[in-house]
Amino acid sequence: MSLDSQKLDSNQRQQIMASVQQQLALQNAQELLQKLSDKCFKACVQKPGSSLSSSEQKCITQCSDRYMDAWNIVSRTYAERIKREQLRH
Repeated sequence: MSLDSQKLDSNQRQQIMASVQQQLALQNAQELLQKLSDKCFKACVQKPGSSLSSSEQKCITQCSDRYMDAWNIVSRTYAERIKREQLRH
């Protein structure tokens, strides 16, 4: 299959776009998890060792929950803003 967009039919372009969107979604999810892990580990683990204490585990769980809640709010707000902007044009 050629990557020349003028030679691709509509179905091929849609398949390529879907594949790219899936790859971007996966990359975004991996980046989110990496940032979450880094932030919460730094905030919750004072002295890294071979295992986590119960308080460190609880801190990481709460930190992760707050981080995901905030990320969901930002994502939802951003998506709504994009929709409003598209309706204006």
